[in-house]
Amino acid sequence: MIRVVVIKFIFISSILVAGSTSLQAQSKEIYKERMNSLNKNIYNHFYDSENGLYYETNNLKPGERKHSYLWPLCALIQAANEEEVLYPSKEFMPPVMKAIRQYHSNVPPVPAYQSYVTKEEKESRFYDDNQWIAIACLDAYNRTKKDSYLNIAKEIYRFMMTGFDTLSGGGLYWKEDEKTSKNTCSNGPGIIVGLELYKITQEQNYLDVALNLYKWVNERLQSPGGLYYDNIQIPSLKIDSAFYTYNAGTMLQSNVLLYNITKEKKYLTEAERIASAVKQHFYRNHKLPDNYWFNAVLLRGEIALYKVDKDRNHIQFFISDANRVWNEEKNNTGLVGKKDKRKRLIDQAAMIEIYARLAELK
Repeated sequence: MIRVVVIKFIFISSILVAGSTSLQAQSKEIYKERMNSLNKNIYNHFYDSENGLYYETNNLKPGERKHSYLWPLCALIQAANEEEVLYPSKEFMPPVMKAIRQYHSNVPPVPAYQSYVTKEEKESRFYDDNQWIAIACLDAYNRTKKDSYLNIAKEIYRFMMTGFDTLSGGGLYWKEDEKTSKNTCSNGPGIIVGLELYKITQEQNYLDVALNLYKWVNERLQSPGGLYYDNIQIPSLKIDSAFYTYNAGTMLQSNVLLYNITKEKKYLTEAERIASAVKQHFYRNHKLPDNYWFNAVLLRGEIALYKVDKDRNHIQFFISDANRVWNEEKNNTGLVGKKDKRKRLIDQAAMIEIYARLAELK
């Protein structure tokens, strides 16, 4: 009798596992279909093939600049990397990198990418814009081992460090030509760039800088509840106390990276504290805030943590929100975004990244 019960248990368990695997495969295909649809629509509605550049929106207003600022391309290059993860035989990054190169500026003290197309207008250079590109390139290097990606990241690291000084105790500025604030959004990704370069090169300086920035952000910009304020103003030291999902995301990911590198439990404990604070603060009425790209950056941290502690709570609410966006915030041409006739490139790119990362999950 016991043997029969055991056999039945094994049989039922195998059915449940097979069913779960089948549902997972179906979900993966659904996410890939959505991702492919959004990618196709980007090249139908947001791409200037003649110049190899992209448009900010699908409906430019009179007087607006013709081409996109760099920021949406920061989202698009990461999305393209995730697409290549899912489709290793295809190339999604080259056309985006071709566009990004047109933002490159050799203005002293070191080269970097400015916020608008260089040949069209001279513009400011933002440290975070550059860091997002570096992160995507480091991910691409880890996947492909192409030195061109690593070299871009190293150049951006050199630029990033020109934004460091000891006012307010340290930290990186947000904008090169207006050093009036030091933001979580320029320090959190800076930590990630440093840690990823350390993992690749084993050069101690990268780790030392990342730890220095990590300490500064937590001392100056972390709230008691575990989330992160937007910035500290210079020289007044006044705190802008706004909370955004991407700021929590970069610091969540930084803690997981530090745990993986050092194996010190304190970093994992802190990552779990941030993740708990994130869900409590940001996931309201069964939805995340409207900025898809901020949420995509948060998802990077949540997935990094999930891969370590295997707690599906870190990603389940993201799955629900990603499905809600597709069902409720997509227009009849297949573009996503809030209920506005104009759709933004950054929103399409962000949802490509989100669907791609969800499709990659096991």
